Amino acid sequence: MSTIPVRPVVVGFDGSRAGRAAAEWAAHEALLRQVPLRLVHAWEQPIVPHAPLAGVTVPSDPKRSARLLTDARVHLSRRHPGLEVITDRLPGDPAAALAAAGADGEMLVLGSHGLGRTAGFLLGSMARAVVARAQGPVVLVRAAGTGTSQGGGHKPVTGGDTGGVVVVGVDLDGPDDAVLVFAFEAAARRGAALRVVHGRGSADESADGPDLAETDSVTAPLGEVLRPWQEKFPGVPVTAQAVIGQAGTHLVDASRDAVLLVVGQTIRQGTLGTHIGPVTDTVLRHATPPVAVIPHT
Repeated sequence: MSTIPVRPVVVGFDGSRAGRAAAEWAAHEALLRQVPLRLVHAWEQPIVPHAPLAGVTVPSDPKRSARLLTDARVHLSRRHPGLEVITDRLPGDPAAALAAAGADGEMLVLGSHGLGRTAGFLLGSMARAVVARAQGPVVLVRAAGTGTSQGGGHKPVTGGDTGGVVVVGVDLDGPDDAVLVFAFEAAARRGAALRVVHGRGSADESADGPDLAETDSVTAPLGEVLRPWQEKFPGVPVTAQAVIGQAGTHLVDASRDAVLLVVGQTIRQGTLGTHIGPVTDTVLRHATPPVAVIPHT
């Protein structure tokens, strides 16, 4: 009799404050899902830029990488006695290695560094590359105490938070099952309510802020999209709202009190490679809670 292999929650760990916050969030998420936690450290061998070894790849510090993972595994195992923690070092290009590791797991969790009230999330080239190329869910978590460009400091959040609200953005032009199932399951695991937000209109509309669009032309289709999911998850309280204006901005506002924000990311391959859409980019930079990005076609 064959068994389905257990897929772990994967977290990229670098020892930073954001990395530790991501590891803690991922540990709670693994416990909620009753799966192992895979703690990975991605590192790239540096290339010497000057003579006499210019252009030559030299060994990195594998001992530091191993020690970093061992210390984190011991710490998390002590905090969460029932959690199985696996560690791996991933040599090579960090973005490619992390994306590949995430594809083998339930999700990939990454730390995201805050830049204070004027910049929000530091979505650097590596994190952007991982989110853009990922084939599975990616969750970005910030350390407590960092601010956002749209006001408010980041509150301490863990993947094990129960109750509260999960927020999900829905595009009625192309609603995707992967986004909704992730959001409903996340709310169900936490005993949380689900707040569904649909934004419509151009970025130039509603300059004074997003307005509620309580019209049958919008709310009725939104209700139709949600109905089968509400029947499948009857224990999840659902509220839905449609707004006119910039969807990303309203998702940031709607998720200030949330334990998790879920957004979709359409997989598009352009001439310059994969990219992140404007709504996803906005919430990754400015949202307060952890942000789950769900890729879909």
